[in-house]
Amino acid sequence: MSIKRAKITGIGHYLPDYVLDNAELETMVDTNDEWIRTRTGISERRILKDPDKATSFMAAEAAKEALADAGVDAEEIDAIIVATVTPDYFFPASAALVQKKIGAKNAFGYDLSAACSGFVFALSEAAMMIESGRLKKILVIGADKMSSIVDFTDRATCILFGDAAGAVVLEETEETDEGGIIDFVQHTEGDDDCSLSQPAGGSLNPASVETVESKMHFIQQDGRVVFKKATEGMADVSLEIMEKNNLTSEDVAWLVPHQANLRIIQATARRMGLTEEKVMINIQKYGNTTAATIPLCLYDWKDQLKDGDNLILSAYGGGFTWGAIYLKWSK
Repeated sequence: MSIKRAKITGIGHYLPDYVLDNAELETMVDTNDEWIRTRTGISERRILKDPDKATSFMAAEAAKEALADAGVDAEEIDAIIVATVTPDYFFPASAALVQKKIGAKNAFGYDLSAACSGFVFALSEAAMMIESGRLKKILVIGADKMSSIVDFTDRATCILFGDAAGAVVLEETEETDEGGIIDFVQHTEGDDDCSLSQPAGGSLNPASVETVESKMHFIQQDGRVVFKKATEGMADVSLEIMEKNNLTSEDVAWLVPHQANLRIIQATARRMGLTEEKVMINIQKYGNTTAATIPLCLYDWKDQLKDGDNLILSAYGGGFTWGAIYLKWSK
């Protein structure tokens, strides 16, 4: 008897029009194009300049495209999960705003916060909902307006991040379909030092004149700690999901990695025994869009994916959080 799984039937994305390239950053902070590309792999990133538009706008646009790609009406959607660390508001949830914007009146929705691992965690959670038999069609969205929490006078962080959204429609597989989400592994390690965080705005440091003046509402990170942790964690969890499912490097068609740093991606691929031709890399165009990076990769490569392809989705984020998904492509 075949097992019903959850599979991706539609993919959508949204990218703001404004391109912030390394040359423009050179006029803003003490940096240069060669330095940025050598250390991160990033050449440009997209920025949502319109002050009246936020994360839910990008998420809704990506969701509409994913629904059209899947041939699914918004009213058929049972649930919406938005992975983000830059919600429009702490509440209401951005997922509720998306639900209204796209007309998914029969869906419930909520936000999930796992930083750069957010999409992997949300996709795994949605898969379990579908496998339970209680839900049939779920929108999973990774969206972040990182420019809203980036200090563009801090050269250590402003070079890294961009704005974007990516969305997938997840549906129950047919009885004869052997594809879909096969397995996942997820980890969390509480980071008391908050090596990657937005220090203010929560209940510990509510907004005040002091927190604003101290720039505590912007991203702050200990770059060395985060780089070391992410390099080890993404490589480890990617190998872990392969070994758990008896996959060799020859079995894997594509690594779909979180796009935080080109060197981290390359280290993960080496650990898995994969050549560069099997790795989805678009960090040079978009930078680190946090929860949106993995669905953006799926969108950019969707025409190259073939039924039966084994994909490993892998991410590492603040928290610390990290995880991987084994997905057998079937659409």
